[in-house]
Amino acid sequence: MRKTISLAISMFSFVCVTVFGANNPFNPFIGNWALTIPGGGAGWLGIKEENGKLTGSILWGGGSVVPVSSVNVEGDTLVVTRVYNIKKKDASGNTVNVKEVETIRATLDGDKMNLTTERDRGDGKPSKKTPFTGKRIPPLPPKPDLSKVKFGEPIVLFNSKDLTGWRLIDPNAANGWGVEDGILRNKAEQEQGKPHKNYGNLRTEREFEDFNLKLEVRVPKGGNSGIYLRGIYEVQVADSYGKPAESHGMGAIYSRITPKVNAAKPAGEWNSFDITLVDRHVTVILNGEKIIDNEPILGCTGGALWSDEFRPGPLYLQGDHTSVDYRNIVIRPVVK
Repeated sequence: MRKTISLAISMFSFVCVTVFGANNPFNPFIGNWALTIPGGGAGWLGIKEENGKLTGSILWGGGSVVPVSSVNVEGDTLVVTRVYNIKKKDASGNTVNVKEVETIRATLDGDKMNLTTERDRGDGKPSKKTPFTGKRIPPLPPKPDLSKVKFGEPIVLFNSKDLTGWRLIDPNAANGWGVEDGILRNKAEQEQGKPHKNYGNLRTEREFEDFNLKLEVRVPKGGNSGIYLRGIYEVQVADSYGKPAESHGMGAIYSRITPKVNAAKPAGEWNSFDITLVDRHVTVILNGEKIIDNEPILGCTGGALWSDEFRPGPLYLQGDHTSVDYRNIVIRPVVK
């Protein structure tokens, strides 16, 4: 029975693409896709139709969600291209601009994607095709009525004494985390004249689904960290006082949701966060001001532990950029 259903879905997907084409609303490639990119990292692909033309955005491991160069459908295959303009040294040692083109091809198997990526580095010789996978992300539910959501008893995640309940995501990374004067402190110290030293990110041993989270954070001048909800959605932590609100500033959902206002305090002062995550919708209150109001999140953000938005995950704090301090970390899981 399952094989029959799977075959029927695959045949329907093929018919939709070949008969209806890219300009039809039934195009099965349209939507949001959770990717597991080569090497196992988290990614995301969003395909939509605008003015009769397919467009797309992609997240590839770390960094931001960025637009792709082109999106087309060829038979039963989605073809996505990304163009990179890169400076390189030629044989004479001169700096030249080289256009590299990455081509991603995807076919469907029900709600799953089978993809490959290859890259022409400007010499006309594409690299070997590397396979990876994707899965359709179900449509977002309506905004939850937060007045009807029940939260459980507060759970203190940081005991102000030691790192009980926390561990490095990568046990082999340099550890800058410790506790001083009741503060969870990451000392990402750098040595002048030496390459940048990357420090580890810290996560809770426990994992959670939906919740309300309260904490305080303090960044130094130029500081940069992040609060990862369920290990996949980054609430940005950065020294952005006095700057226009944007999707990489304090309190933003990194590269996805821009706060209504910039409510950050100056570097060196404590900022208070009150964050609620329910049904893939997020509310962020920064220093008493609601800067994101029950807004939908389309997919994971850069640095996510995985792209699956429906599995429980930890709270994780980014420590690989700069020094940062946290305190008073309390979570209340949603009671179902």
